[in-house]
Order: sequence, then structure tokens, then C-alpha cells
Amino acid sequence: MTTEAPPVVAVDRPQDSAPTTGVRAWLSRHPLAAYAIRRFGLYLVELWGALTIAFFFFRLMPGDPIQTLIQTLQQNYIYNQQASAEIIARYQHEFGLDGNFFSQYLKYMEKLVLHGDLGPSLINYPTPAQDVILRALPWTIGLLGISAVLAWVFGIIIGAVAGWRRGKLGSSVATNLSIALSHVPYFFIALILVYVFAYSLGMLPARSAYDSRIEPGLSPDFIGSVLKYGLLPGLSIVIIGTFSWILSTRMLMVPVLGEDYLVYAEAKGLKGWRILTRYALRNCYLPQITAFGISLGFIFNGNVLVEQLFNYPGLGTTLVTAIQQLDFNTILGVTNIAIFSVLTAVLILDLLLPLLDPRVKYWK
Repeated sequence: MTTEAPPVVAVDRPQDSAPTTGVRAWLSRHPLAAYAIRRFGLYLVELWGALTIAFFFFRLMPGDPIQTLIQTLQQNYIYNQQASAEIIARYQHEFGLDGNFFSQYLKYMEKLVLHGDLGPSLINYPTPAQDVILRALPWTIGLLGISAVLAWVFGIIIGAVAGWRRGKLGSSVATNLSIALSHVPYFFIALILVYVFAYSLGMLPARSAYDSRIEPGLSPDFIGSVLKYGLLPGLSIVIIGTFSWILSTRMLMVPVLGEDYLVYAEAKGLKGWRILTRYALRNCYLPQITAFGISLGFIFNGNVLVEQLFNYPGLGTTLVTAIQQLDFNTILGVTNIAIFSVLTAVLILDLLLPLLDPRVKYWK
């Protein structure tokens, strides 16, 4: 007696829903490109939102910039009282102040995005605001950029060594100084430096960006003068920034020291300096890279007061002068540069971080 095998029932398997052609299929095969496109789209939304908030915030400030300009013209005896209505209407149109807030916003964004035009500057009329800002921008980049990078590098190195040699005298001194000075304002350290090195010792100048007796150029005398005059404001940023990075780097370093891979590296006979630089420090500086981009905005805020104190011709001094005279175009221009710089730095760091750390996965 034979038994027949039960019939085989065909089961319909669900087909893979993943697309094989088209944009989605290409993005699924290229995760790096998908991550970059998605991150860049988020960057554009953040940039638009920040610029919009800044525009309406400064437009709601009390005061009339046109009246400020007219008072300046009256002082120079070039203002005709009989043509006041026509002059006011002309200046309102030229400065983008005619119409309601929404129409002003649309006109401003059109000029900014399509033409890169910020409008005329009130503090240096009729010079365009972008020209006023471009004259001050190199001074701020030279002071703020170099000082911020030096503070980050010094803070990472000293903080890593302080965490690696915790319990030692040098580590304790660096940690306690960082706790005490990391939250001190930049301008407070700048005042101390001015008092000691400019007034007490007379070694360094206290104001301006270079010696007015030297003609600006690429000559060694002018470059040396710029470095000499920028030493005190640069030191005030480097000192506070270094102590801040020391504290945060040490906090990241200490928990890493008990990891198994460091014990294994030590058991293999690797030297302590190699373990520190190739293994322990690598897990500490990656979070600090992202933190550096975020901190640029806070450094810029402190740099405004430092430039005012030293009468440094950078964006900080330009911004304060523009606020005093209600120069909305210049104020928005400086603010937009700060917003653009911070968001762009964070975007670049986010794009580089997956390449630096393989543990960081791309978005799906």
C-alpha cells in the first residue's frame, strides 16, 4: 500500500517593495549621496528660517532710520524742508521700508537671494551695506578665525593630556583653572590684558588694528603691525576658548580610559603616547569637531565686545555702530553672515563626520 505525498500548495511570496529604478533606487544604492542631499535640504530650511526670524525681529525694533538719516542731512545743510515728503518717500523706497512687513520681506529676500544686494548702508550712505561689511569682514576673519582654531587645538591637546594623566599635579592645575575661567567673558580677560600689557608694561598697543603711520599693504612692516595690534584681542579669545575646550575634552577623555580596547592596546606593549593619540584621543576629538562649529556663534557674540574695547575695525564694531544709528540693512547683513557661517560650518562638519568616524551611519 502506497501513500501519496500531500499536494504542495504554492504560497505567493510578497515581492520586494524596494524600487529597482528611479531616484529612490539610486539613493538607496548611494547612502552617502542620500545623506548629503537630505542634510543639505535641512540646511536650506534652517537657513531660510533663521534669516526670516532675523528680518522680522529687527524690523520690529522701535525707531525710524529715515528720521535718523534726515537729521544727519540737516546737520550737513543739504536737507530741504520743503521737499520733506518727497525725500522721505524716496528714502523709504530705497531702504526697503515702504509697504507692509510682508511686502518688505519679499522685496528684501528677492534682492538678497537673486542679486546679493543688502541695500544702502545708513552709516555710510549711499555706499551699499555689503561693501561696508566686506571692508570689515577680513579683520574679523583674521581675528576670530585664527583665534578660534588656535583655542580649539590647544584645548584638545591640553585637555587630552590632562585627562590621560588625571590625578597628577599638572592635570589638577589645568582642570581647576578651566573650571574657574571657562565661563569668564572675553571682554573681562581683555580688560586685564590691556591693563597689564598696554598700560602697566607698555609693551603692546591697546586700540586700533594697525599703526596709522604705516600704509596698508602686503609689506613686512604692515603685516608686523597687524600682528602686534591684534595680539591682545586675539589672546583674550584664545585664553577663554582654550580653557573651555580643556574642560570638555577632559570630561570626554576620562570615561574612555577604562575601555577594553585601551587595556588590550596596553597589554600589546604599545607606548602610552601612541595609545593616547591613536586610540583614546580619536574618540574624544570627534564630538569636539561638531561642538566647534556650534560654538562659532557664541564666539562671535563675545568678539563684538572685544572689538569694541580695542576699537578693532571688524564686524563687531560695524554692528554696534549700525545698531546705534538704526541701520537695518547693515545690521541684517552682519547678522546674516553670522547665521550663514554657523549653519554652514555645522553642515560641513556633519558631512565630514561619517567619513572621519565609521561608527556614524548614514540616514536611511
